[in-house]
Order: sequence, then structure tokens, then C-alpha cells
Amino acid sequence: MIARLTGTLAETAADHAVIDVNGVGYLVLASSRTLSAIGAVGSQVMLLTEMQVREDSMTLFAFGSAGERDWFRLLTGVQGVGGKVALSILSTLDPDELSQSVARQDKAMVARANGVGPKLAERIVRELKDKVGAVALGGAGASPVAAAGAAADAVSALTGLGFKSHEAGAAVAAAEAELGPNATLDALVRLALKKAAK
Repeated sequence: MIARLTGTLAETAADHAVIDVNGVGYLVLASSRTLSAIGAVGSQVMLLTEMQVREDSMTLFAFGSAGERDWFRLLTGVQGVGGKVALSILSTLDPDELSQSVARQDKAMVARANGVGPKLAERIVRELKDKVGAVALGGAGASPVAAAGAAADAVSALTGLGFKSHEAGAAVAAAEAELGPNATLDALVRLALKKAAK
């Protein structure tokens, strides 16, 4: 399983990018939100990824934030929502807007995405209502630009240890505020663990 890619942005298009990692070009599908935030061709990028394996294909999806990746996983768990439809939703609504739409059962907001009809939108908000708490909200997890550093990895590390997403996001945000924007992943995780345990 490929969890993330760090390399040089070799090319971008409307729905995908190619990341050169030590001479190997990985084609990743991504939301328009992530593609607009990753920078110019030739720049160094770090993207979180999710691989989907089907009988006839292997597809790598990329995300600028842990929050976006978490929402992708939730969305693709709904019957009728494939990877491309999930990316379409994430191109239309950011993780915060999506959380609010699901919490309010606002199917019209979800239906604004290309490829999502009223019935599918209704199924999405109905099935995901009880799962909204599992997604990183606010803090480092919500912003594709801010999450390009160690903060997103730190949030993922804490949620992997069993902390709730909002607790992990708040602890990492507090740790980053104390350590500064150039803090290492190791330092962020250590301090965030201390803050989350209080």
C-alpha cells in the first residue's frame, strides 16, 4: 500500500498530476482543490495517497490533507460512490463544508458536485451522518496548503494511536503554535501527545 508520495511535481492536468519520485513517475488522481494547492511544475510536493485495486486497474488517489483523505474513504464506503465521484464531491466542497452538509442533512449542497444526483446525495448524507465525528475537522487536517508539512502526518499519527480526529487536530495545532511552522514530525508528535494526554 502506498500511503504518501514525496517528490517533484512533473505535470498537472484537470484531474491528475504526475509526481516524480526518484525517477519513477506516479500518476495520481486528485480533487481540483488539491491540484490548485500543490504548486508549480518542478516544485517539491508531499501528498497523502489512497490506492484502489480493482480486477482491471490500480488507481492512486492523492490528497493535500488528512481531512480530505478521510472524507474520501468515508465517501467511497457509500454504495454508488466511486473514487472519481468522491473526488468530484471534494472538488466542490472542502472537508468543513462537507461535514456541515452531512450534519445538517443538506443533500442539495452535496448534489452540487458533478455526477451526484439527488438520490445519491440523499444516501450520502443519510449514511454518513453518524460517521462525521471520525473525520479530521479544522486544524491541520482541513487545509490542503497547511497540511503539506509535518502537521498532517502528526494528526494521522495521533488518530492512528486512537485519539479522536478533533482531539488530534487540536493537539497538533497547539504543538505547532508552540514549536513553530518548521517543527519536525517527531517533535510535533511528541509535544502533541503530551498536550492530548492532559
